Amino acid sequence: MKKVLFLALAAGMFTFASCDSKKENQAEENANKVEESADQKADQMEDAGMDASADSVREAGDQHEDSVDAAH
Repeated sequence: MKKVLFLALAAGMFTFASCDSKKENQAEENANKVEESADQKADQMEDAGMDASADSVREAGDQHEDSVDAAH
């Protein structure tokens, strides 16, 4: 059942992906870069033993990406 739901969701995402504008795509790309940067920083912090701070950095990156996605 989960596979069917996942496939239906993926098909829906591809259907609506063609409706994006260039401006929206650029904003999403920038948001993804911010999230990736936050993940890299969080990984470095985890390696240094700063797990709680790493979680905060990772969460901030996720929230930034979510806010950009919600705006478009």
